Amino acid sequence: MERSQAQRSRGMCLVVMRRYGARLMLVMGLFGVVFGPSLAAASTWVVAPDGSGQMTSIQETIDLAQDGDTIHIRAGHYVEDVTVHSKARLHIIGEGKDKGCSAGWNRVVKLQIGKWTDGATDVDISGMTIQQHGGLGVGIFNGKGITLKDLRVNGLVFGQQVRDVHIDNCEVGGSETTGLAFADSHVRLSGNIIRDNDHGVSVGGTSIVHLERNVMMRNLFEAVLVTDSGQATLLNNTLVNNGKGVTFQDKATGRVEGNIITGAGVGITWPAAQAVTIAHNGLHDNGAHYQRDGQPALSAVARQAFAGVYDPPQFVAPERGDYRLKASSPLLRIGRFAYLGALAPALE
Repeated sequence: MERSQAQRSRGMCLVVMRRYGARLMLVMGLFGVVFGPSLAAASTWVVAPDGSGQMTSIQETIDLAQDGDTIHIRAGHYVEDVTVHSKARLHIIGEGKDKGCSAGWNRVVKLQIGKWTDGATDVDISGMTIQQHGGLGVGIFNGKGITLKDLRVNGLVFGQQVRDVHIDNCEVGGSETTGLAFADSHVRLSGNIIRDNDHGVSVGGTSIVHLERNVMMRNLFEAVLVTDSGQATLLNNTLVNNGKGVTFQDKATGRVEGNIITGAGVGITWPAAQAVTIAHNGLHDNGAHYQRDGQPALSAVARQAFAGVYDPPQFVAPERGDYRLKASSPLLRIGRFAYLGALAPALE
C-alpha cells in the first residue's frame, strides 16, 4: 500500500530534524528561535498497513529510525523483507504473534538482524509471526544484546558470531532443516516451544548455548544436537517424541540435568572422552535411555550413577499437548529440582 504524501513528509521531516538538528538549532538561534531538549529524544513510530499510522512499511520505518527509537507494528500482513543493522537500542513491538505476520518477499532471509560488516546492538523484537521465505526465517549475524520474545517463526532461526542473544517464549516450528541453529555464538533459550522440525536445536562451532524450560517435540532427528567444540547446558526441558533426545558429538561438552526425555530412539548420547554431566533426568519409553560412544544401552548398575528416574512421567494430557505433570507424578522433588521438565505441575 502506498503511503500518502502527508505520511512521507512527516517521516522525512523527522529524519531531517534528527540528522541536522544541531545545525538547524545554530542557524535558528541566530534569529532568536530556541529549540527545546526534545529534539534529541528517542522517537516512537507506528506502522500500520491500512495507513492509520505514520508509516506502512516496517523496513522503511527501521531505515528512518535512530538509536533508541521504538517502533510499534499494528496488526496486519506485511509482505516485505526486513533487515536491522547499524542500529542500537531499537525496540520493535508487534501487537501479538496471532495478529501480525511478516512474510518474505524475495530474499532467502525473512528477518535479518545485523550484517557481517554492520552489526546490531541491544535490539529487541517481539509480538509477531515471521513466515519463512526459502527456509530461513530469522538470521542474526555479527551482533550482541539481541532479544527475540513472543514470536512465532515458521522456518530456521540461525545465529552466527553473535553474543548475549536471548530467545524467550517463542514458537519455532515447521522448518525443513533445523528449528534453531547457532555457530560461534552465545545464546540463551528459555520458555520456547520447538516443534516439527528436522532437528530441534543445533549447537556448533564454539557456541555456548543455555537451554532452560523449553518444550521440544516431534522433531524428526535430535531435539538437541551439539557438535564441534560447542557447549550446551540443558536444565528443566521437556523433550517428547523426537527422533533422539540430546546428542553430543566431536569435542562437544555440556550438562543435562532436570529434564524429561520420553519417546526417543535414544535419550542421551555422548562421547566418553568429553566432559558431559548427566544427572536427575526423567527418562521413559526410549529405545535406549543412554548411549556412550555408540555402544548399546548402559547396564542398570551404570544407570544408577546418573540418579535418573525411569517411571512414566504422568503428564496431564499428552494427547492434547499438555505436558504438565500431575500431582502424583514421580518426577516431583528430585534432587535439587522441585520438579523435572519445563512446566510447573498442575494443581489438583
